[in-house]
Amino acid sequence: MIEDDPAPAPGDPAAPMPAPPAAPDAEATDLLAAEGAVLEGVRVILAALPTLPLAPGVYRMLDARGDALYVGKARAIRRRVAAYTQIARLPERLRRMVHETRSLEVISTASEAEALLLEANLIKRLRPRYNIVLRDDKSYPWLVLHEDHPYPQIAKHRGERRKGASYWGPFASAWAVNQTLTALQRVFLLRSCRDTVFDTRHRPCLLHQIKRCSAPCVGRISEADYAGLVAQARQFLSGETPSIQKDLAREMEAAAERLEFERAAALRDRIRGLTHVQGQDRINVEGVGDADVVALHQGPGQSCVQVFFFRGGRNNGNRPYFLTHPKQEQPAEEILGAFLGQLYDDLPPPPTVLLSHEPPEAALIAEALSIKAGRRVALHRPQRGDKRGVVEHAESNAREALERRMAEGTAQQALLRGVAEIFDLPAQPERIEVYDNSHIQGANAYGVMIAAGPAGFLKQAYRKFGIKGEIRPGDDFAMMREVFERRFGRAAREDPGRESGTWPDLVLIDGGLGQLNAAREVLAELGCDDIPLVAVAKGPDRDAGREWFHRAGLPPLQLPPRDPVLYYLQRLRDEAHRFAIGTHRAGRSKTLVRSELDDIPGVGPALKRQLLNHFGSARGVRNASLADLEAASGIGPAAAKRIFEHFHPGTEC
Repeated sequence: MIEDDPAPAPGDPAAPMPAPPAAPDAEATDLLAAEGAVLEGVRVILAALPTLPLAPGVYRMLDARGDALYVGKARAIRRRVAAYTQIARLPERLRRMVHETRSLEVISTASEAEALLLEANLIKRLRPRYNIVLRDDKSYPWLVLHEDHPYPQIAKHRGERRKGASYWGPFASAWAVNQTLTALQRVFLLRSCRDTVFDTRHRPCLLHQIKRCSAPCVGRISEADYAGLVAQARQFLSGETPSIQKDLAREMEAAAERLEFERAAALRDRIRGLTHVQGQDRINVEGVGDADVVALHQGPGQSCVQVFFFRGGRNNGNRPYFLTHPKQEQPAEEILGAFLGQLYDDLPPPPTVLLSHEPPEAALIAEALSIKAGRRVALHRPQRGDKRGVVEHAESNAREALERRMAEGTAQQALLRGVAEIFDLPAQPERIEVYDNSHIQGANAYGVMIAAGPAGFLKQAYRKFGIKGEIRPGDDFAMMREVFERRFGRAAREDPGRESGTWPDLVLIDGGLGQLNAAREVLAELGCDDIPLVAVAKGPDRDAGREWFHRAGLPPLQLPPRDPVLYYLQRLRDEAHRFAIGTHRAGRSKTLVRSELDDIPGVGPALKRQLLNHFGSARGVRNASLADLEAASGIGPAAAKRIFEHFHPGTEC
């Protein structure tokens, strides 16, 4: 993040005799004395100043609980931190931060550029309250070409990169990567199936039938010809589409001259597919190969940044990012500078970044990104031409996205006010938690919690609870008790003062009076019975729109069938139900694929696969003699003995 300097750092850190740190100014001292207040934060900073280095690095302001209030970077840490004692010169946001500061930590770095990278990493991880924070927990999809096979597979990928594969991206969304994957299948006929499927095919799959795969699994294409398709796909992903189109046209004409009309028709279809892909590009910018377009639109208390990803001259889609910051006016240039460091904390920067505003320390940011990328990265704010046009297009998208979000937020606020009125809450709820259970006759039982607030569903706050206690199958009340004991018992231990912002203002339960009473008992035992609790019971014939809302000590109530607040509460209940069903199904799937071989110590996936391939089933392994196990391919004597003793304990080997 580019920090908004509370005061200019005097002097040059390279000077032989650095100036001493500034003392609190007389105006600030008089102000504090007049108020009769003791600014503990200034005391903490003054006490720490003599031990701070005059070197580049990162500092963290911490509150009384040790949580990060603010993270900043500096060319000379001592000078920068000393500026926080000059209270009268600080904006209101930083004054409040200093008031809450009770300790600070510093980390020295080799250069200011390294400090900027570390600062961005810490802001994204710690999410300090007084920093501009990018709240985005989504990973980026990539295209991967697995090259450790004679017929490489093209597929989507999220997560860490692995050896033996080539990656292209990032893409802004799963939709964008799916579009490109479909294009690669239509034009280059590359396989997308896993190796396990590839090795067991005996006839072409449906993708071959619809002309989206060359069927290498059944020998419909030679290894050399498939390698040619892979090379063309690489060219396409690198932006060399015109040359590919010319090569395909030449091949089509040559095939027609040789009267190979079927091959000519297949090449014609591939050319059409390539033309279709080119026509789908919504923005084509002359001279842009690998670049990101980053544009910001500012609003009160939040800003939207639109990022368009261009790779190989192709538009890989765009994604909006919403930044939270204080409502006091902050320059758009500083906000964009803060965003860039966090954006590229877990994303490789491209050679060029086109910007709508020039950050105050653009040269430093470019240097830091170059260090991260291992090559030169240039930041550019175009003033005219096609590149300026694409930046303006991104700015327009940012403005529209922020307007939509603010409109949705206004509607959400009205719904939350309605919830507060209906359930007699003291204020509009900032966090609503909804609980549900899912199981089949007690098997694979899970409880779940979802959360929602003014910004919508809080996906990062969702929780799953695998039921662990000795509970009678199908006892929903006992399951609810266990979930509440674990959720609120932990919260009561770790945050008894309810300062973390993770305590709910309203709890909804999918169920009736039984679930409500079970939850009430647990909250009473934990001393948390002041949390408003409502059970949502399905109405007659389980019809949506006729739900009953149960509260302790009050008669149940129903809302009018077309009440917007009712629709909102139904949506919360349905989201909890969806999450519970999905969690249960995932757990059940794991159980179904689990084998008794998984319980043998030292038997991992590879050895398990060898055993099943040799003996045909887990039962075959269980019934095998020691000699049979030792004779199996890839099973050594030690492993064979261990497996035999697992199934036949106490038997002489």
